[in-house]
Amino acid sequence: MAIVLGPNQYGKAEVRVVAVDRSTPRHTLVELNVSSSLRGDFTAAHTAGDNAHVLSTDAQKNTVFAFARDGVGSPEEFGLRLARHFAGSYDWITGARVAVESFDWERISVGGQPHEHSFRRAGGEVRTAVVTVDGDEVHVVAGLTDLVVLKTTGSEFWGFPRDRYTTLAETRDRILATAVTARWRYTGTPPDFGAAFASVRTVLLETFATTHSLALQQSLYAMGEAVLAQHPDVAEIRMSMPNKHHFLQDLSAFGLDNPDVVYHADDRPYGLIEGAVLRDDVPPAEVAWQGTPGFC
Repeated sequence: MAIVLGPNQYGKAEVRVVAVDRSTPRHTLVELNVSSSLRGDFTAAHTAGDNAHVLSTDAQKNTVFAFARDGVGSPEEFGLRLARHFAGSYDWITGARVAVESFDWERISVGGQPHEHSFRRAGGEVRTAVVTVDGDEVHVVAGLTDLVVLKTTGSEFWGFPRDRYTTLAETRDRILATAVTARWRYTGTPPDFGAAFASVRTVLLETFATTHSLALQQSLYAMGEAVLAQHPDVAEIRMSMPNKHHFLQDLSAFGLDNPDVVYHADDRPYGLIEGAVLRDDVPPAEVAWQGTPGFC
């Protein structure tokens, strides 16, 4: 029996980059959180402390800033530039993974007009991109996190099995709320990552709103199915959707009824619904998901 080194990678995590374009009086602002990971022949570094094949994480950080100097573009485009650069840097680096979070800033309105150089941070939603270059393979996984949605009707939950520990009442009408984390893998490279992202996001929102839901699982599948139906360049989509419970508040102690008006929003514990919707004729690409936790 021998003890050997298994799969490994290393890189620089969470490089915060703010890039400002002042080329016109109307400035633009981009804020990113970039993490890089390299894969390849790093055995000697682990087993002998030999750093001859180790591109320092400091160099990876500086590369992110240097590349931002020439413009960022979409998170997917920026990730592609970085991943291809890292993967092609040295013969012993066989692959690179670059994960990008993009934080949205909105212009402050002054007198009803968007200001040219003053901004406010938008809500908690974050756009994401993970680019993996592995030999000749290139994979782009776009996505978003914390897309908080709620519908005040059009949701039911009943017909589930009951045992001695079941206390939940069945309902034919309830508030349904969740914070969507979705990641989708492209089959190739869309001509416009920004337009593709906006379209997928719209499909997710519209399907959530219009699907009469008998379970959050049903909503998840309907949303994923709609994305694949309308986007032939998407191979699969994976989603994680916590059930943000809203319980009808008992006001009887105050001599008041509650005709489905006042609810208590309970942040935990929560149901966590996760799933993938995919095309059965597209080969899987698990390397594209390595290092992306939180999905089944």
